[in-house]
Amino acid sequence: MSTDASRPAPPPFDPELGPVLDVLTEILPPSITPDMIPRLRQPVPGMEPATNEELSRDGAFELEELSVPGPAGDVPLLVCRPSGAPGPAGTVFYAHGGGMVIGDNRMGLPEVLDWAQELRLVVVSVEYRLAPEHPHPIPVEDCYAGLTWTAGNAAGLGAAPDRLVVAGLSAGGGLAAALALMARDRGGPALAGQLLMCPMLDDRDATPSSAQMAGLGVWDRTANETGWSALLGEARGGPGVSPYAAPARAEDLSGLPPAFIDVGSAETFRDEDVAYASRIWQAGGQAELHVWPGGFHSFDLLVPDAALSVAAKRARVSWLRRLLGA
Repeated sequence: MSTDASRPAPPPFDPELGPVLDVLTEILPPSITPDMIPRLRQPVPGMEPATNEELSRDGAFELEELSVPGPAGDVPLLVCRPSGAPGPAGTVFYAHGGGMVIGDNRMGLPEVLDWAQELRLVVVSVEYRLAPEHPHPIPVEDCYAGLTWTAGNAAGLGAAPDRLVVAGLSAGGGLAAALALMARDRGGPALAGQLLMCPMLDDRDATPSSAQMAGLGVWDRTANETGWSALLGEARGGPGVSPYAAPARAEDLSGLPPAFIDVGSAETFRDEDVAYASRIWQAGGQAELHVWPGGFHSFDLLVPDAALSVAAKRARVSWLRRLLGA
């Protein structure tokens, strides 16, 4: 792997994952600039969102699309309930990835339904409004509106109200972390856990891993600047950024539900995610941290059959099973 003199040597990619990047970067280059956002919002042939028929998994899930009121307008939710008996073991409230600028509530949902099918979980996936058209606090408030609806309707969903987990990937992982902070600070909803997959937590974009992975892999520091600037505008990187926008800004990480945090060793978010787990421990909280060697950002979503991806997905299910007693 070649490097330039201004960048610290990056860690190597997993040998099974690295060759896939040559193909992936033609669709999703590491460095994303604001002018690329409209193109990235267009469907990619062969990577279309999952249909209702696909998500229902031959009747394993009952799907319902609805909208709930939020501060900035109605918020679409996609509810996936396991069919038949016994009843659900818990509920996952899921926020999709996409750097705050792309994606919808079907993005990444098939993997979440893998957990749900194995453990009999209800999944509620939120379609939050995207930046830059809808800057902070609109996306996280959309999510919080969906979360409070989910908690308040646990009985109607057939799920126990004390078994609600927030989960998210990348930008959605950051939103899930923010929801845990908001729920703590606003006095509810009560959360059993937070499952944060390669979460986007820190708008300052100034860690060693951010420098190491510049121009490499998936979602480098230029892309990160694009996403955070879309969300925060000129406030990005400056003083006074809300922890509900960038959870790494939170001064107090005590009193949070148990966390599962995982990230690749060869990605921009590695160091901010490791630091977040460490600060939860330092505040007396519980966190399970996995740093997958040689994994690039969202490797398990993009290369689901790789051995490292299989291990990562297995670890998440194991954590959920122990957390929920499923």
